[in-house]
Amino acid sequence: MFRTCGGLRARAGPSAGGWQPLNFDGGAFNLKGTGELLRALLVLRLCAWPPLVTHGLTLQVWSRRLLGSWLSRALLRGSIYGQFVAGETAGEVEGCVQQLQRLCLRPLLAVPTEEEPDSAAKTGEAWYEGNLHAMLRCVDLSRGLLETPGSADHVLMQLKMTALTSTWLCKALTSLVRDPRASLELSPERLAEAMDSGQDLQVSCFKAEQNHHLRASLSRLHQVAQYARTQRVRLLVDAEYASLNPALSLLVAALAMRWNSPREGGPWVWNTYQAYLKDTHERLKQDAEAADKAGLAFGVKLVRGAYLDKERKEARLQRTEDPTQPDYEATSQSYSRCLELMLTHVSRRGPVCHLMVASHNEDSIHQATKRMWELGIPLDGPVCFGQLLGMCDHVSLALGQAGYAVYKSIPYGSLEEVIPYLIRRAQENRSVLQGARREQKLLSQELWGRLLGRA
Repeated sequence: MFRTCGGLRARAGPSAGGWQPLNFDGGAFNLKGTGELLRALLVLRLCAWPPLVTHGLTLQVWSRRLLGSWLSRALLRGSIYGQFVAGETAGEVEGCVQQLQRLCLRPLLAVPTEEEPDSAAKTGEAWYEGNLHAMLRCVDLSRGLLETPGSADHVLMQLKMTALTSTWLCKALTSLVRDPRASLELSPERLAEAMDSGQDLQVSCFKAEQNHHLRASLSRLHQVAQYARTQRVRLLVDAEYASLNPALSLLVAALAMRWNSPREGGPWVWNTYQAYLKDTHERLKQDAEAADKAGLAFGVKLVRGAYLDKERKEARLQRTEDPTQPDYEATSQSYSRCLELMLTHVSRRGPVCHLMVASHNEDSIHQATKRMWELGIPLDGPVCFGQLLGMCDHVSLALGQAGYAVYKSIPYGSLEEVIPYLIRRAQENRSVLQGARREQKLLSQELWGRLLGRA
């Protein structure tokens, strides 16, 4: 079913005479089995149906009631779960990753757990401590999956900070970050020192219980970063809501001061920047320049963003300015500007500046590959690409076969854990799912070609 990477890469790289755009016509689908293509076409069409995404959790409950637990689970495992999830056990995840590696793709594991803003259901230090152990196991799993020569610096995993610290703390830190009077008390330097030494950090305006949670949260983040560094696994911190991101950036900056030294082989902690927010380009520029000035390595995952509807609804409720770009075209322009900014930094700073182009947009991928060629950035160097497992395979496969470093974001875990996670992600990525019509068309063409006996 599969061809080896090496044989295809030898004849797939960019032309020596000039940049040639990759062909995203679905030709690389010939690397996948017919059953996989049929499931992908069915699931992508289902996910493009708005009622299924909107009422997914309710439909799951009714499915269990009408069909019974066993049949309902079997249908989910054979469809949505099988398409977007690596599996539940370490063996199942390993099998998924081995299949990706045969397709010249790499895993980016994600623990499917997080706290929703203002949720009262998930509180208490025990819940966060349980998530800490899940993150540490993810580090081990990520490292163990790629114990191959030359892979030491290419192991990445996602980190959701609100799985280790509460959203109320992030909102409180965001308010303080925006207050100039609190800048010294909450500087990245002070937080980094508290993380490293375990000292009794006190924020003057916090109550004793709040200060305790802050110290516990810093300890959890430090443990994950320290262990990931020991295992040579790079952490990609997910961006979240605009009301939380300043706090997340502060915590990332504190971790970066400890773990992103070039002497440590950094960056080991990356931040995610959402192009659909109006201030992203300026913030990215400031952060890149600050890292350069401080002599720190700098890692960035660049995304368009997934919380558009919720951000606009929150702005209306709070009667504040909408933080998002006015339309998709403006978001694409923002993404293009941020991409150009980061590729320029990569070309200038070399191996201490890393970038993941996390996009399903073909124009963005073409821009990235063309600028990499023009700037002399190697295909398998400090720039990589990322897409979701089970989606955008016509782009991922073409990139991987051409020799670029391509990661697939892979949630794993039990069906009960992952299905609610997938439904939330689907609700946040409606535009991506509904925009997958081109992929559906390419899948249909490949399947009809096989049915009619065409090579």
